[in-house]
Amino acid sequence: MSDVLISPAELAEAMKSEKIVLIDTRDPDSYAAGHLPGAVNLHEIFTYLATSTPEGFAELRGKFAEAFGKAGLSGAETAVIYEQSMNTGFGQSCRGYFLLSFLGYPKAKVLHGGYAAWVAGGFPITDEVPAEKSATFPVDLAAGKLIIDASAMLSAVKDSAIAKLDVRDVDEWIGESSSPYGKDFCPRKGRIPGAKWIEWYRMMKPTADGPRFKSKPEILAECASVGITPDTPVYLYCFKGARASNTFLALKEAGVKDVKMYFGSWNEWSRDPALPVEEGPPKVLATA
Repeated sequence: MSDVLISPAELAEAMKSEKIVLIDTRDPDSYAAGHLPGAVNLHEIFTYLATSTPEGFAELRGKFAEAFGKAGLSGAETAVIYEQSMNTGFGQSCRGYFLLSFLGYPKAKVLHGGYAAWVAGGFPITDEVPAEKSATFPVDLAAGKLIIDASAMLSAVKDSAIAKLDVRDVDEWIGESSSPYGKDFCPRKGRIPGAKWIEWYRMMKPTADGPRFKSKPEILAECASVGITPDTPVYLYCFKGARASNTFLALKEAGVKDVKMYFGSWNEWSRDPALPVEEGPPKVLATA
């Protein structure tokens, strides 16, 4: 059984006896149309653009400690975060899981299959908005080691022992587009020099119940295709840390021991002309 992923049936059972705070990361209109009973809407988990300066990290920490506190997380409750389905929200539920991990929250889970799986399972939904249950969110500053800044990523560019893993969509990887928000949303297109590429979708597979994460052996096989083993240090990035959070969860579930997130990702990297960019189609290695 997964430590992080929880099925709709498991969640429904847990809700009968455990202290659970449900967090819906979808847009407000989707939330208003129907959501899990008692769920609070926190779409900024997905929309917030972070920078990796000390000031940026402090703002990120403060903003989401406040937001998760307003959602009712005091440390005693298990946070269960969900999106529409695992491949329609760019990994936004996993971004919520990563933010909670960054803040050191001890009990956080992701609803596997999302809202769509909950509905397909015949479990109840509502359009009622719950009363606010504010709490004091417990921040653990030591937990921030999961996240790296641009300077750490720049140092890793010169270190072949660290896998720089780009999980963006193919048009971003080859430099045709700068972001999911539009081809020219960022000032530069391309990728971090020396990065390996596994498109984030590859961590999941279709099932009769919708997209689900692959098994540990399947995820490790995807990693092996670019030379990553469970012992390889991995620095992840995408555009703003959402799709990379999906991969972060997959790699941790599969037993990759040292996974860190460059949360500023391409949105930050591309805006600093001092940082190197690899452009054009990736080089094809010559074969014998």
